Amino acid sequence: MNKLRGRVVAVESNGHISLVDVRAEVAAAEGDVFTTTVLETPDGAPYMQVGADVALMFKETEVSLAKNLSGLISLRNRFPVTVRSIEQGVILSAVGLDYRGQPLLCIITTRGMVRLELKVGDEVEALVKANEVVLGSWA
Repeated sequence: MNKLRGRVVAVESNGHISLVDVRAEVAAAEGDVFTTTVLETPDGAPYMQVGADVALMFKETEVSLAKNLSGLISLRNRFPVTVRSIEQGVILSAVGLDYRGQPLLCIITTRGMVRLELKVGDEVEALVKANEVVLGSWA
């Protein structure tokens, strides 16, 4: 499971669902804002209060990679990463990533990895759908 430290910067709720924006806290620089959908509201979930420290978590299999992506897409979470390692398998490949000094892992099909012509040192974009990001306590 990928895990980044973050701070809640905004919450938009309607009924029992919320969009929560969290700025990743990374050592090297100010991090990007990640968005997650949560089936709660701040009234019943103190961790969703603006200013709360949280953990952003997402599975390695929920990370997609893009090279030379241009234009707008519906995915809310689009952030720059550097390829640090590649473990090529027959069907799946594990791609080690660096996000502003924080290690992340991505599991993609080997066909996709080959199609992207990924190499260690490549600057690419990681993409994660908002409904695949989970919030937890940072402890």
